[in-house]
Amino acid sequence: MANILNNKKFINAENTANGEVSGETVFNYKQDGKQIEAVYSGGIIKKGHLIGVMTGDNTFTMFYHHVNLNDDIRAGQCHSTILTEQNGKLKLIESWQWLNGDCSKGQSILIEHA
Repeated sequence: MANILNNKKFINAENTANGEVSGETVFNYKQDGKQIEAVYSGGIIKKGHLIGVMTGDNTFTMFYHHVNLNDDIRAGQCHSTILTEQNGKLKLIESWQWLNGDCSKGQSILIEHA
């Protein structure tokens, strides 16, 4: 399995209103075989981390947690699909759910950033 996410940087392009990630949030991904991890921060997120595994050639599942500007710890799970745009950049289509707070669900799109 190719490490297609390794050393890739992503920013948020779309998110549902109940999410905390914004266009100011930057994700820095690492991938080693099926294992994926990323650190992220920006916008209302002070510091976050995610860890996951590839579930197919273009899908992965992960758990995430972060601390926001209110010093709240938020945690969730996410299932993502990786698409390749015409320009060769990657796009992540994400379906997620909070595991604390209101436990609501949402969707977001991340795009590869240079």
